[in-house]
Amino acid sequence: MNLDRSHSLQTSDRLARGLGWLGIGLGLYQLLVPRSVTRALGVEGAEAIVRLCGARGVATGIGALSVNPKPALWARSAGDALDLAALLALLADRDHPKHGSVKLALVAVGASTAVSLYCAQDQTRRHAYQAGRTPDYSGRSGFPQGVERARGAAARGDGLPARPMALPSPARSPGPRLQTTTVRQRDTSGYIKGSDYDY
Repeated sequence: MNLDRSHSLQTSDRLARGLGWLGIGLGLYQLLVPRSVTRALGVEGAEAIVRLCGARGVATGIGALSVNPKPALWARSAGDALDLAALLALLADRDHPKHGSVKLALVAVGASTAVSLYCAQDQTRRHAYQAGRTPDYSGRSGFPQGVERARGAAARGDGLPARPMALPSPARSPGPRLQTTTVRQRDTSGYIKGSDYDY
């Protein structure tokens, strides 16, 4: 039996998966070609920091694809906040040669941070509800008046009116008869039309 679980995913689940794949892709890019990132942002020589950011993106991306993405989403949000702080520091430097690239990166990281925070908060609420205390119904029997009451006279039928085994025949039922006004016609098979058995 083929069960499509994608229909049961909520919005935050789909966003978490998207963030997971995005984090893995960008993380691998930062790990493999960190110099292109440093050149674009005008921070040549910071390749080691870019690799660390790439490793963090891959790790949180894999976690976001798991059954419980909440820890990875909070870690990603914290990492995005650090990236925003670094980009704001670069933007504050008036002599920085790559202001345009830094602004674009700031917008992208800011949007990613907002989505990560939304997903992390929604997943936290959902998992807190699902992990809540389960009510203890072990003391309930299903009998409103107790098990002993059900085992007593009520269970044996004492004091209860007897129920007839079957409905009485219409021909033997007491009371006056109503005269039928329909004309009974007999056919060749012997069936009487308009009788009590004609429904």
